[in-house]
Amino acid sequence: MDGILPLLLCPVLCFTTVISQQHNVCVRPELSPNFEMAGLQRYFSPGAEVALSCKQGFSPVAGPRKIVCGASGQWTKTRLMCIPKRCPNPEPLFNGEMYYEDTVYQSTINFTCDKGHFLNGSSSASCQANGTWSTSVPECTPVSCGLAPIPQFGMIIYDTKVRGNTTNYGVTGTYKCLPPHVLIGDPRAECTTNGSWTKTPACRVVTCPPPQNIDKGYMSSSYSRRYDYMETVKYGCLGDHVLDGSLQIVCQQDGTWSEKPSCMGPCQVGIERGRILYKGVKIWIADFKPNKILHKEIISLYCKNTARNCGYAISTQCIDGRLTIPECFEQPSRSDYHIHWKSLPSEIKEC
Repeated sequence: MDGILPLLLCPVLCFTTVISQQHNVCVRPELSPNFEMAGLQRYFSPGAEVALSCKQGFSPVAGPRKIVCGASGQWTKTRLMCIPKRCPNPEPLFNGEMYYEDTVYQSTINFTCDKGHFLNGSSSASCQANGTWSTSVPECTPVSCGLAPIPQFGMIIYDTKVRGNTTNYGVTGTYKCLPPHVLIGDPRAECTTNGSWTKTPACRVVTCPPPQNIDKGYMSSSYSRRYDYMETVKYGCLGDHVLDGSLQIVCQQDGTWSEKPSCMGPCQVGIERGRILYKGVKIWIADFKPNKILHKEIISLYCKNTARNCGYAISTQCIDGRLTIPECFEQPSRSDYHIHWKSLPSEIKEC
């Protein structure tokens, strides 16, 4: 055995020794990651040629496409490049978005759909080695709701024309009820993203009890009966009372009447002597007949600025029979009112 082992090792050792003695051999070239080179040979003699090719997914550009081992042990130069293949620009995705940075080999496109649409196909595609996409552009299909449910004694009017028995996301409509039924709930309807319609309202008969009269007033109808939804009753006031609030009440959805108005009383101007300003006209209180202004009407009484010896008007308003006299007003004496009237605040120069 000791004699056989050197014989077995000799070819390997002898070959290595021969290679090491040949300084002009070429070592297997180091190539770009995108290149391919056939075989596993590590050393090449001068004059040996090596064909270069591109890996799958890459295309050769320029040349030459082979290199030669020179006598100096160096490979000849080449300008050959392997550039990635490019896939065609993807088709547009309607009702959705595509996200990608490039369309070269190994690039990826991600697909998403707009709100109210679902993806019909793959959510991504890759550019393959043969320059084609791994899958076609998917479709973004609208969510379908079917026809809107109709409440008993009701109907729906779509905002757009509807064909067949299906409706897509975003379709809207308005519910209405057949008289004397009243819509209870939201009248607007919409096909939502989860494929269902918004909550369906109900149609019910709504009536209000016979309305009550108001103090110092009268109603447009004296019949004691129940009233249907949206029916109205008008009010008025007796004599010199004024209606405060809406002229009419209406039967509401919940079976109650809207707020009733009130009849507000007139006011007397509570002074015996002096001059007032009413509707832009100065009037002596003795000549103001009848001594009465209506609810919400305004009069002005005159006050005096003693330091400047001038007069000014202060307004006050009648509120349901109550009229407040301004604190600055001083009722003149009988002699001043009848004899020295030209010195009253209403008659001297205005401040």
